[in-house]
Amino acid sequence: MEYSLACQNLYAFSFSPVKKKLFLLGIMFLLWVYMLYSCVGYCSSMPSLVVDNYRGKDTESLGKRTENSRMDLMSKLLPRPQTWVDLESDYDEPSIRTASRDLLDNEVDRTDDWDEIRGEQRSPEPSAMSSFSNGSGSKKLPQAIIIGVKKGGTRALLEFLRVHPDIRAVGAEPHFFDRNYNNGLEWYRELMPKTLEGQITMEKTPSYFVTREAPARISAMSRDTKLIVVVRDPVTRAISDYTQTLSKKPDIPTFESLTFKNRTTGLIDTTWSAIQIGIYAKHLDNWLQYFPMDQILFVSGERLISDPAGELGRVQDFLGLKRIITDKHFYFNQTKGFPCLKKAEGSSKPHCLGKTKGRTHPNIDPEVVQRLRDFYRPFNMKFYQMTGHNFGWD
Repeated sequence: MEYSLACQNLYAFSFSPVKKKLFLLGIMFLLWVYMLYSCVGYCSSMPSLVVDNYRGKDTESLGKRTENSRMDLMSKLLPRPQTWVDLESDYDEPSIRTASRDLLDNEVDRTDDWDEIRGEQRSPEPSAMSSFSNGSGSKKLPQAIIIGVKKGGTRALLEFLRVHPDIRAVGAEPHFFDRNYNNGLEWYRELMPKTLEGQITMEKTPSYFVTREAPARISAMSRDTKLIVVVRDPVTRAISDYTQTLSKKPDIPTFESLTFKNRTTGLIDTTWSAIQIGIYAKHLDNWLQYFPMDQILFVSGERLISDPAGELGRVQDFLGLKRIITDKHFYFNQTKGFPCLKKAEGSSKPHCLGKTKGRTHPNIDPEVVQRLRDFYRPFNMKFYQMTGHNFGWD
């Protein structure tokens, strides 16, 4: 009798509508807790940008303040459009071909101009992107600057260096220390790409080397800045400079007439920028008033063509970086006549500087060339003494 009553009570409890609902709710609660626990690991591994976007959706009721904060975040993460124009960029249109080929002139081809500027907007490696989204990447003032010289091979050097994972560089020329100095250092910093700890920020503006105010201004920014100068036979450089101008203005006077103040007396016109830039010793004197020689590296423009890996090895040592850029990164393009990258930064395809086969020089009177060599010889000898290196131009 007692057993029968116990069974009836148990049956009544098991099938009580209220108890049944409570039982089902308990099971559902346990399942919900289990699912939440399982999601914690997955959600914690999601990039912070995604989480921020999810939170933004849940807090739309907070109004315009939340929306504005999300827009600020995106503006920091996305590259800003350049608000400056590189008026003295190495890039320009291919010139008329006449005689000898100018190998280093291939560093400048305006068809590549947008590619170079856009280079700073290429997606970084996945690890770098996650670090940037977490706010660890920051814009810094450059620790190293390629300061010269025009038509020496600066574009080639910069593109080769950008292969190194520890170098981040501006694609186009900022011209901060010669043209835009009044905009201030914060304006300059904003032009720089974001870098991680251990990476070097770089820029190149070849006109700095011949700008009298540049050494003092760079020293005021940082006395520890490392300076790189790509130099080239000043006679060949002057002809290359003229060739670039000729491609833009075909009606300019001849090279010979611009070279001399008086052709009869043979007096060289040193006020012409194409001639003045090549007096390297004079410009170097100005820099040595603010920087010690061990903070300036001189790269041979000729060897940058004949032995790019060797010159890049010197540059990497100078910057305190591991020698990652080696012979395996280059191949010699027989058509163009200079080395190209097997894989450019942010790309798996080969990359050569310029889409033309190379700018060619006009025929210059050999007597004029010889007079220029005689003019530059004492300046070259002084430059060799100052740098402790014979570049073999004489």
